[in-house]
Amino acid sequence: MTPQQIQQPIIKPPTTISRNQQPIVQSTHPKATEISQTRQIDYTNLESLLQQQNFRAADEETYKVMLAVAKREIKGDLDVKSIDNFPCRDLCTIDKLWVKYSTGKFGFSVQKRIYQGLGGTRNYDRKIWYAWADKVVWKTESSWLYTKRFYPIMNFTYDMKAPEGHLPTPRVYQHWASTFWFEEAAKGLSLFSRLETCKL
Repeated sequence: MTPQQIQQPIIKPPTTISRNQQPIVQSTHPKATEISQTRQIDYTNLESLLQQQNFRAADEETYKVMLAVAKREIKGDLDVKSIDNFPCRDLCTIDKLWVKYSTGKFGFSVQKRIYQGLGGTRNYDRKIWYAWADKVVWKTESSWLYTKRFYPIMNFTYDMKAPEGHLPTPRVYQHWASTFWFEEAAKGLSLFSRLETCKL
């Protein structure tokens, strides 16, 4: 991919899936389309922040642009339906920018690959989900790392010392009123399924 291509606000999703990836249960929602079904989004700021490796600000920008794409700014988070129907072009753009400027260390597709490597599918399995969270260090031995609005943004590592798949954080699908991590897991698994549908 050339620098000119990455500067475009929309990037075509890849057409193949790596052979070493394990299958994930497909979403029952409509298949991915080539054209964004929402609105044109400017990813210049996200790319600039990632290029500077300002990962904390890039994580916040990712949160903002994903809400904008899904028209969920007022709600403040993505629900399962909006994740299952998230436009593939936008998801691909966001993921490719994270992967590119972290030299393959961060990105939604990286998180999905790690999850699949542990045997994860669309179906919730507490043991696998917790093993995955340990792997990307989204939880400690005693508790989860929170990014919810009534918690300070802490404990996550916003630099290249972070473990593989640590970023972006789950803030975009964490609801301020959510109590149970099972609800957030359902959204995370929905995101992985959408990535598979979008061939990421």
